[in-house]
Amino acid sequence: MKALLNKQKAKTLGIKAAGTLAIPAVFIVVLLIICAAGGKSIFPTESSFANFMSSAAVITITTIALSINLNSGRFDFSLGSMAVLSSVISAKITGAILHGGEGSAIVMLLLCIVFGAIIGAASGGLYVLLKIPPIITSLGVTLILEGITYTITKGSYVTDEVRNASMTAFSGNWYYSLLVIVAVLVLIIYLFDFTKFGYKYKALKEGQKVSVNTGIKEIPNAVVCYIICGALMGVVGFINASRSTLINGGSLNFGSIGIMFTAFLPMFIGGFIGRFSNDKLGYLLAGISMAFLNATFVVFANEVTSSTQSIINAVLLVVFLIYLSNEQICKDLVTGKLFKKWYLVIKTKLQDRKASKGV
Repeated sequence: MKALLNKQKAKTLGIKAAGTLAIPAVFIVVLLIICAAGGKSIFPTESSFANFMSSAAVITITTIALSINLNSGRFDFSLGSMAVLSSVISAKITGAILHGGEGSAIVMLLLCIVFGAIIGAASGGLYVLLKIPPIITSLGVTLILEGITYTITKGSYVTDEVRNASMTAFSGNWYYSLLVIVAVLVLIIYLFDFTKFGYKYKALKEGQKVSVNTGIKEIPNAVVCYIICGALMGVVGFINASRSTLINGGSLNFGSIGIMFTAFLPMFIGGFIGRFSNDKLGYLLAGISMAFLNATFVVFANEVTSSTQSIINAVLLVVFLIYLSNEQICKDLVTGKLFKKWYLVIKTKLQDRKASKGV
């Protein structure tokens, strides 16, 4: 009996491991084969690997931020504008105080987190006060935040404040991005999986009406979610600023929404992987997979245009959504059960016809 239980546990563990690693493994293997066939290396230099890590950090953190509210039915378009505004304010303050001196990067990162949390709190407060659908609120917030950013920067790029040795050291060393990813994952897993706030969040997500009736307060939980999302997007704004050594302050009319859309495909992939392990781990693996794809695009920059990259990403998203909508059919197709079902249906119809003719 004990041997049977151990065998069952081993089988379950194997299924979970396979489900968790299958998609990232396919991504990495296919992309490495493509690079090898093209005679290129996916990480030709040390700086390219640093860019890969920072890309993985941006995608993973944005995906986590998007999923927090979206999983609770709150679609938030303002994530990108939060990242841009928090980074602009933090860059201006850091530049005025330290003038690009030693420690500028860490100070700006901390300020981005603080201002991102404040902006998130304001966005959540508006959602609570206005009592209109969150998707409408987020559209208004996006326009407001973009307008504030434009006013601060006068529609120009922020460059001098983010071009210094401290920021270059952060973007040029891959382990800084790794530390940020680890810190964010540990904090988010702790908050949402091991705290009272996290338990209430999950209860509200699964059944809002029942949870409220049992005494769980939805409004404070929602505002805290917005604060966390804002802080996460502050980190994203900082990493983007350090990577590109500039911040675009002239984005208007939803120009900042593109930051959020980078997280759609990894969010669905991460959610699927999360069935077999932890959803936050799923978002990390999905972020790494998409970062590999982006690194491949960089390697083939002369052959693959930006429009082609957008088409590839869109096709991948549509294909994955089709799979999620027809998951059982796809499984039956792979295992051959679908053909057996068709055979049985056809056989049954033929038998019915023969029986009706005989009558």
